[in-house]
Amino acid sequence: MIAALGVGALGLAACETATPYQPLAHGNATSGGFTDQKLDDGHFKVTFSGNSLTSRETVETYLLYRAAELTAQQGYDWFEMADRHTDRDRRTYFEPDPFYGPGYRWGYWRPYWRYYGHGYGWRTWDPFWGDPFWGDTVQTVERFAAEAEIVMHHGPKPEGAHGYDARQVMDNLGPKIQRPAPPK
Repeated sequence: MIAALGVGALGLAACETATPYQPLAHGNATSGGFTDQKLDDGHFKVTFSGNSLTSRETVETYLLYRAAELTAQQGYDWFEMADRHTDRDRRTYFEPDPFYGPGYRWGYWRPYWRYYGHGYGWRTWDPFWGDPFWGDTVQTVERFAAEAEIVMHHGPKPEGAHGYDARQVMDNLGPKIQRPAPPK
């Protein structure tokens, strides 16, 4: 039974992948994706949210690619970013040692240790409060989301303009874009 649960957990973990380049939707196999909202003619707000396996670099690359793709789809040639930022959501989770969980053979009695560690002095451990040094797990998860307001323009990009040629961005970043796997 325990072996079957372990194999099942490994199978689920193997299915987890970084967020591919996809629209943000509830039915996606992998969480995260892009959104865009028209603010007025030639102005859009574009976002890309990644899951915990998606790096900041990937999130920012996908945001830039989406801005270029949207610019071309709207019939414009180049765009500039009027406002751009990336947010990081970082959370730490604590998982106690499962050995001393419910059903522990000696009822409510639990072991208790006091120990000395160089750099932090005397500490105690018991299974009710836990300590990451004695079998408990502390896991930190990060997720990134990038957002930009873009202004789209027609014609060639003027010299010295702080903008991006939409087609050049798509050509240059296209090989880095990972799209979702087709449904089976």
